[in-house]
Amino acid sequence: MQANSLIETSRWFRYSKLILILVTLITTLITSSCTLEAESENLGASTPQQIVAAQETVLTTIYQNALASVVHIQVTRRGSPSIAQMPLDTQLRLGSGSGFVWDEQGHIVTNYHVVSEARDISIQFADGTDVIAEVIGGDPDSDLAVLRVSIPKDRLYPLPLGTSDSLRVGQLAVAIGNPFGQEFTMNSGIVSGLGRSIKGGTSPYTIPKVIQTDAPINPGDSGGPLLDRTGRVIGINTQIISRSGASSGIGLSIPIDLVKRIVPSLISDGLYIYPWLGISGVSIRGQLAEALDLPRETRGTLIIETIPGGPAELAGLLGTSGIKRVQGIDYPVGGDLIAGINGVPVNQIEDLIVYLIEETTPGDSVSLLITRGNELLDVEVVLQPRQRVDQ
Repeated sequence: MQANSLIETSRWFRYSKLILILVTLITTLITSSCTLEAESENLGASTPQQIVAAQETVLTTIYQNALASVVHIQVTRRGSPSIAQMPLDTQLRLGSGSGFVWDEQGHIVTNYHVVSEARDISIQFADGTDVIAEVIGGDPDSDLAVLRVSIPKDRLYPLPLGTSDSLRVGQLAVAIGNPFGQEFTMNSGIVSGLGRSIKGGTSPYTIPKVIQTDAPINPGDSGGPLLDRTGRVIGINTQIISRSGASSGIGLSIPIDLVKRIVPSLISDGLYIYPWLGISGVSIRGQLAEALDLPRETRGTLIIETIPGGPAELAGLLGTSGIKRVQGIDYPVGGDLIAGINGVPVNQIEDLIVYLIEETTPGDSVSLLITRGNELLDVEVVLQPRQRVDQ
């Protein structure tokens, strides 16, 4: 009898605990629902004018805070005149771009293509200050350059830097620059795409993780900052995709996380030295996979060519050796397939580029997971400094 009583007491205790948990859960849900309803009512209570006014406040604050930091860059270059244009030794071309203050030591960051082959560089600030600048470092592969001006540090206002790795499509994006010479113009839009890949101006190498925005970017905006809603730099505007030469809603910006990696070396050494694998390659997908007699869902990087004397060739990696025609299209076949690097999967060639830039330096040894025919191999490769364009 006593044992039964203890069992009933134990059961009642367990049921009581369960009831208490359920009551707490229901109370929490009701409270959360009331909070969300109140917030919704508050939002609904805002008039259209108040909503627009709040947006205007955000945008004008970004502009006012950034204005002292953004610069208008004017460049004089020696031109290539026609025979009728004489004299040749005095023929000059004018260029224009944008930039922004990087630090209180007078460093200005812009695009490499804005100041390449420059004879004279003039920097104008929004307060009317006009000074001569010198190029102290440039990297055509990332299309970045650093200038230096001689101005007291208390008159220099570096822009705060954000991060690009945490960006999401749909976030506010603001571009400030000098389109078509119209000084200190602001345009706004959103981050409309992430993870794009582009060539850096005259460089054959790829810039990864590029930001796409629909904020209008035009000639003259090159080198200017792309800002988030707090006014932090998330990218440097560098290119547009357009058939007319003017904005068509597809602007491209170098991600600030890459800029933060490269600019310090440009300041200290005048250049940035990338690790180099020494291959040209292409992402494997779809019909290319089928041409290689692989399942269509296969992913990786097919080595098209190994550069003579480069790390990949020295390690014994193989480029493609032939062409296979499938449905009237020629596909390269016969090369090694890179499926991973140091244990990290390589689903496309951009994965390989990003890993090399972010995780390695020249002289490092990396382990590549390679598919060669029916074999799966681990190949050690010692990275070299990347060959420069002019080599």
